[in-house]
Amino acid sequence: MSSIPKPIAVHPSVQRNSLGLTMRDYEGTMSTLCAGCGHDSVTAALVHALWELAVPPHIIAKLSGIGCSSKTPSYFVRGAHGLNTVHGRMAAIATGANAANRDLLYIGISGDGDSLSIGLGQLGHAIRRNVKLVYLIENNGVYGLTKGQFSASADIGSKAKRGEANALPPIDPIMLGLSLGATFLARSFSGDKQQLIPILKAAVAHRGFALVDVISPCVTFNDHEGSTKSYLFTRQHEFKVTESDFVPPEAEIRATIPADGTASVTMHDGGRVRFRSVPTGYDPTDRQSVRSYLQERHNEGEVVTGLLYVDESSQDVHELNNTSEEPLARVPYSQLCPGAAELAKLQETLR
Repeated sequence: MSSIPKPIAVHPSVQRNSLGLTMRDYEGTMSTLCAGCGHDSVTAALVHALWELAVPPHIIAKLSGIGCSSKTPSYFVRGAHGLNTVHGRMAAIATGANAANRDLLYIGISGDGDSLSIGLGQLGHAIRRNVKLVYLIENNGVYGLTKGQFSASADIGSKAKRGEANALPPIDPIMLGLSLGATFLARSFSGDKQQLIPILKAAVAHRGFALVDVISPCVTFNDHEGSTKSYLFTRQHEFKVTESDFVPPEAEIRATIPADGTASVTMHDGGRVRFRSVPTGYDPTDRQSVRSYLQERHNEGEVVTGLLYVDESSQDVHELNNTSEEPLARVPYSQLCPGAAELAKLQETLR
């Protein structure tokens, strides 16, 4: 099903940002995701953050791979550049695009399957290169497009829709980022817009790779007790084969995570997920302390949210490689390819 364009008519009294643009100017087409999908809440937060920052739409480049999450770029900033890549390869394409034009704001939308399974190697190298990219993982613990198989972020013991339990340990993108030297790591919940919008604004402002892991509930396939990601249909429905593709309407789950404490969020099936904001005095610049704190909270069954780690002293990929201040996309061909004589001179210096 293709997306339907939204009408662009706006009320004369609608609020505008410093560019004179309304929130509607940062929207895209109508969503075709399941009603109540957490991914649509992420889209709404992105729209709000980019509008508040007054980012010119034409300098935004949206990229994605394959999966439910990778449909998201269609749903925000219709006036931006956009490219839907192949499964798991978005990070590599974004790296190449960034190398060619450093002046654009790159926003990569991915999922836990797209990033932590087939795209794990691509993600890892984008992190270590510190590519200036806002990288959102809409994390729901399942492969939604192929009917709910476990993804690499599914928790041990989580039950699939058919009843089998996951026996493999999950890959935590935040702990992965810490081990690879990531310079910006944050986690949030799609149902907490008040927290997610500031995190996205900080990610946009970061000079380097900004990884934001968003726990984004899947209303169709991830509805099991004990999940730290999302929810599945109750087990009473899993034997109704004729309803396997039926998505009943559900109200979006919203919650506010307190500044210093936990919030217990009830999912549609009655299961509960406990979210915690980082405490007062938390130091997001101490990598080892961050790692220890996250492991401690994980052992208590809590999902820590907020800006978890940041390093503003690091160099991005262009600073590390001493590339041209002028984007390569605008460098004249005569300079990019100076000819055989210049190449011969260069080769002589390497003998």
